[in-house]
Amino acid sequence: MVVFSGLGFLFRFLPVFLLAYYLTPARHRYVTLFLGSVVFYASGDFQLVWLLLALVVVNFLLAGFGKTGQILMIILNVGALAIAKVCALFWAGAYLPLGMSFYIFKMISFQADLMTGRITKRPSFFQTAAYFTMFPQVTQGPIMRYTEGAFSAERRVQISDVDEGLTLLCMGMVLKVLLADRIGILWNEIVKIGFESVSTPLAWLGAFGYSFQLYFDFWGYSLMAAGLAMMLGFPFILNFEHPYSADGIADFYRRWHMTLGQFFRDYVYIPLGGSREGSGRTIWNLFIVWALTGIWHGGTLNFVLWGMVLFLLIVYEKYVAAGWMERFKWLGHVHVWIFIPLTWVIFAISDLGDLGIYFARLFPFFGIGAAVNPEDIVKYGSIYWPYLAVAVTLCIPRVGGALLRFRKRLWMKLILIALFWVAVYYAAISGSNAFMYFSF
Repeated sequence: MVVFSGLGFLFRFLPVFLLAYYLTPARHRYVTLFLGSVVFYASGDFQLVWLLLALVVVNFLLAGFGKTGQILMIILNVGALAIAKVCALFWAGAYLPLGMSFYIFKMISFQADLMTGRITKRPSFFQTAAYFTMFPQVTQGPIMRYTEGAFSAERRVQISDVDEGLTLLCMGMVLKVLLADRIGILWNEIVKIGFESVSTPLAWLGAFGYSFQLYFDFWGYSLMAAGLAMMLGFPFILNFEHPYSADGIADFYRRWHMTLGQFFRDYVYIPLGGSREGSGRTIWNLFIVWALTGIWHGGTLNFVLWGMVLFLLIVYEKYVAAGWMERFKWLGHVHVWIFIPLTWVIFAISDLGDLGIYFARLFPFFGIGAAVNPEDIVKYGSIYWPYLAVAVTLCIPRVGGALLRFRKRLWMKLILIALFWVAVYYAAISGSNAFMYFSF
């Protein structure tokens, strides 16, 4: 039920919850949101729902003890997340609690904003609890700040919010089920074949395919989450802004998973000194941010390697290639379209031995021929080129942006409704695939 594209969520939980929420008097809707979110979370991780509730209560109580309590709670939040990640990595049978990386970051930002005065007054318990647990964001974000949520004593909802929220929900469902899930079959096929048995062209096709699958999966989820939040009276939270049109790796990550990037910028990079204290300190601060980013995404070495490669690429762009990139604007776009898919391969393959094999297929310069199964690119290219063509087209800002710009037009809504029911059909016959960021 915790997968937004699942039929149980769409046609059972969501209608019942919305009916209860809208029938609740405005001044008590935070209570309904909190209770409904606990039911939602428990359906996905019943064994550890107690941990979420305990952290909610402790965060609320210690926030009332001023800066001392708030600093202590930040330390406890970080410690709880670190312990959970270590246990998931080294203890057999242990796993990371559902959504912990996301709700812990909300708790950290809440305490930090209270401490610095961005939040001027500690909210009520149910406002705080609803913010930490609200079901559109508790499992995979976005990491909305308390100050961005338009929290007030009464949670009022306009008809226009419901209408726009439903539109975004349909849009995200279509991107997830009809595009990301279909492209994802390509990567699954490559895994089944075995990395040592794919040709170099198919290896590159797989790298781009995985990149598009991850993008449209997470963009689709983010749109569904934003739509659900709007249906509850919260503002739209932008989490992606045409990342594949970026003019470099650093710009890509200002546009990708924006709420996570903003969290690390505001609560790690800037407090460390940002770029204000010379190039040596700037490089060190970037190293800390990208090391933490890699560890946040997962406990295996490939995620640490992924973070370190991105750190090196960003430092290269900032201190080595900056002049070339300023002179030749196309160079940054080449960086994005070549380096980003390669880094996503590191992100996707947890076994370092398998990762080495895949890169040997991508770059067959050391005795490993490109002609392994040379016909495989024809077979899989002929199957997946329509989906990949749509993916590339939607990465063009004028095209992808049109989805949001025209979402209020009647013709766009009619198209989305029709495609939504096609997506429901595919979800019904093939099952609901979890979103790819579900495990972080």
